[in-house]
Amino acid sequence: MKITRIETIWIDDQPNTTWVRIHTDDGLIGLGETFYVPRAIAAMIHDVFAVILLGRNPLDIENHWMNMMGTVNFFGFAGSEMRAISAVDVALWDIMGQHTGQPIYNLLGGRNRDRIMIYNTCVSHGPHQDFHRWREQEQTGELAAELLKSGIKAMKIWPFDQFGVSLGGPVGRRAGAEAVGPVTHFISKEQIKKGLSYVQDIRRTVGDQMEIAIEGHARWNLTESVKIARALEPYDIMWLEEIMPPDNPESYARLKQDTTIPLCVSERLFTRYGFRAVVEQNAADIIMPDMAWTGGLSETRKICSMADTYYLPITSHDTIGPVALWSAAHLMLHIPNAMIMETVRAYYEGWYNEVMTERIPISDGMLTLPERPGLGTALREEVLRRPDVHIEVSDISQKRDMSKG
Repeated sequence: MKITRIETIWIDDQPNTTWVRIHTDDGLIGLGETFYVPRAIAAMIHDVFAVILLGRNPLDIENHWMNMMGTVNFFGFAGSEMRAISAVDVALWDIMGQHTGQPIYNLLGGRNRDRIMIYNTCVSHGPHQDFHRWREQEQTGELAAELLKSGIKAMKIWPFDQFGVSLGGPVGRRAGAEAVGPVTHFISKEQIKKGLSYVQDIRRTVGDQMEIAIEGHARWNLTESVKIARALEPYDIMWLEEIMPPDNPESYARLKQDTTIPLCVSERLFTRYGFRAVVEQNAADIIMPDMAWTGGLSETRKICSMADTYYLPITSHDTIGPVALWSAAHLMLHIPNAMIMETVRAYYEGWYNEVMTERIPISDGMLTLPERPGLGTALREEVLRRPDVHIEVSDISQKRDMSKG
């Protein structure tokens, strides 16, 4: 079996999500996915990785990973390079599953559970305007009650982002960019009170029936992170996530000493090497990799194993796309230290079903997977015929000789 064709696909309607399809000479098609900067992902795959993948056996997954990593590590791997590797890797696992007739979780070593608890990240899309309800309409408690009624017992909000420094610089705030921006070095008492009000509304409405995760989007320095963490302590928070940039484990270790709230770190770290210092320096209570960024299934399972060595739980990160959710589900059903999965109901009850052949099975706050080969789902063929689709192809007939540069 040989790889004969590689496609990158993205649509204007979802301009950050890139799908990768890998074709073989016996008709199998593996599907992967990553998020952010589709044109950069396409360039990496077609200009760099296609040369070392076309004509090769897709089942040599570990060797392909090492070859791709070895190539991009020559000029710096932790960006679009690793996101592209992640998408390719998942597509190769999908081929392996289809070829053997097994779900990916069986290929990883089988399941430790047949279902896993989910939490809802309160993003708005389509009929579920969850962000607008908690953040703009201040109906956080009402939203929590609605989620509980559907069986979802954990939710994530980011109430302090609105007070972070803007990307607008001296000329003013840039609208809609609260989660994105530089580290902020001061938060006032009034701002902390405002941030706490959303949490208080949840506790006032549903008590301790709802687990609450607080996202930080790396907006705060160490001093202000301590203030925020201590202010949240009375509310029995499930975790405080990425309140600082994750590139300084020593700062997280200091924060961990100064608060009783569990710290979650975090999807911006790439590969096991990025997570190693966090785990070894006791800088986190919960480890959150995103396999669509950090190296695909092959690398994320190693991160999970490293965390398990230190008896640390894993939560998967996903506000990305349907393939990322399906692939994360395979891993989370397999690994022994899975805690809970991130999901966005506005997506899995919405646009995911417009592009995928199967709905992911979620019911009563739990996610499971069918016993189908590979991922268990595929990209709808009609996506390839959309007027807003962008498709780029590398074919084995176009493969150049690497020895000629």
